[in-house]
Amino acid sequence: MLITCLDVEGVLVPEIWIAFAEASGIPELKKTTRDEPDYDKLMNWRLGILKEHGLGLKEIQDVIATIDPLPGAKEFLDELRSFSQVILISDTFEQFAAPLMEKLGRPTLFCNSLEVAENGEITGFRMRCEKSKLTTVKALQSIGFETIASGDSYNDLGMIQASKAGFLFRSTDKIKADFPEIPAYEEYADLLEAIRKAM
Repeated sequence: MLITCLDVEGVLVPEIWIAFAEASGIPELKKTTRDEPDYDKLMNWRLGILKEHGLGLKEIQDVIATIDPLPGAKEFLDELRSFSQVILISDTFEQFAAPLMEKLGRPTLFCNSLEVAENGEITGFRMRCEKSKLTTVKALQSIGFETIASGDSYNDLGMIQASKAGFLFRSTDKIKADFPEIPAYEEYADLLEAIRKAM
């Protein structure tokens, strides 16, 4: 039995923090897990910037409401789900992801949650588990599933390397150069074909 595990931001939907950086005019917030491998460090840095600018959950959700999945993403996901079980595994947060999941046809998503004060300030975040992507893939394997995984960032490498087959999708030149053994694709049709062949 096999499950395909996919990253979300950069693979199926635009990077939420980049969209928010552009909408808010705060370029520092463009930094993502493609740039910073340490997710805790990255998130704490982001929360510090939000606090400094007096921005909270509502402002981010207002921007997310304007974001659509990447062109072709829903069709890719629909096709993939026609022949494979699929779980989206993301380091994003329930409070961010819900409207985007609606636009993708409500696929199964494992993600994290934000701690939000009554005034809407984001005061912290709760990770579902440590190294959530790798931990999830290993947990699936421990109950009898084989996994295929794909993502674009440093925090996807663990689940990609631990899976029966793993692929980079629209990743950075640096990550592709540092991990030449991982097949890398730019188009959904090519990723779909690679997943079919790996099954």
